Amino acid sequence: MTATATPQHRFLRAAGLMLVSTLFFGLMAITIRFASRTLSTYEIAFFRNAFGLLALLPVLLHGGASLRTRQLPRYLLRSTIGIGSMLCAFWAIGHLPLSQAIALSYSTPLFVTIAAVIWLGETVRKRRWAAVIIGFIGVLVIVRPGTSGFSHGSLIAVLAAVLSAIVAIQIKQLSRVDPADTIVFYTYVFWVPLSLIPAVFAWTWPHGIEWAWLALIGVFGTGGQLLWTRALRLGDVSALTPISFMQLPVVAFAGYLFFDEGIDHWTILGAAIIFCANAYIAHREAKLSRQHATTAPVEAAKPAE
Repeated sequence: MTATATPQHRFLRAAGLMLVSTLFFGLMAITIRFASRTLSTYEIAFFRNAFGLLALLPVLLHGGASLRTRQLPRYLLRSTIGIGSMLCAFWAIGHLPLSQAIALSYSTPLFVTIAAVIWLGETVRKRRWAAVIIGFIGVLVIVRPGTSGFSHGSLIAVLAAVLSAIVAIQIKQLSRVDPADTIVFYTYVFWVPLSLIPAVFAWTWPHGIEWAWLALIGVFGTGGQLLWTRALRLGDVSALTPISFMQLPVVAFAGYLFFDEGIDHWTILGAAIIFCANAYIAHREAKLSRQHATTAPVEAAKPAE
């Protein structure tokens, strides 16, 4: 009885963590939009990282995370590309309809699949390539190039997804040597000074409620990252990925309620197509991972030839 209940309990806990993480990321997007009314994207990114690091330190110190690493140059490269992705994503959230900016961010796993082939040499077979192509059709439905609904700003959101995919590959490489908390710590240590450089050229001191928005962006962003990481440790990515799409209705409703944004049916359709493609890719990756875990002990037990 206990043996069968334990996996179910682990999944429910993972699903709960993923749901709260998704809510945190949605709230971060909403607060970014509020802050973008009066502050530059560069300054918002800097304070997101500064307040995020402050929120992160007690968690890492309490957990006794190891800070030893031999990969500092890789962390610098990962953080530099990550800042580019962050600036593009924050600009999109601040200037595009919220639902469109978030829907396009869901294209990241499509680019991760391509990047994994290029940089990690992973094998992707026909069915996953078909899912990637279908996912890009969803992106085209949202962006609608060549129509009156096309906005050049949507390309910045797509660029954010591309850079985020490259960062995901770099995290995979870093995680082969360093634990997750070490990766998160050094990412923030580099993010703060790197994001300060462009912020200096657009600096205006925040006032009043702006400080609250900036602090909340840092707390929601860091909290979302930590919960997301822990959810994936407990649960199967194929089962948890659909939960992350709950962010879209949250931000779409917030856009309607606070920013007088209509809910574009093209964005909903494109997001649904991307969702289906991502769900299949996550399912295939989880299945292949389980197969590898099953066959690895058998291969290891074979005598050397």
